[in-house]
Amino acid sequence: MKEKFEDLLNELNNIVTELESGDLSLEDSIKKYQRGIELSNLCKNKLTEAKEVVVKNMNEGK
Repeated sequence: MKEKFEDLLNELNNIVTELESGDLSLEDSIKKYQRGIELSNLCKNKLTEAKEVVVKNMNEGK
């Protein structure tokens, strides 16, 4: 199942909040950081895909 951009971004924001709190152990912080990187890449890919669709639609409208 493909996750929505908004859901991915929300999870990423939650991870940032947890990391900024300083309440996590080193091991948990590393795991959260790694998941954050994954989410960041997924969000970037979704934005790139969306941009391509917009550009394509704009070019078809010319």
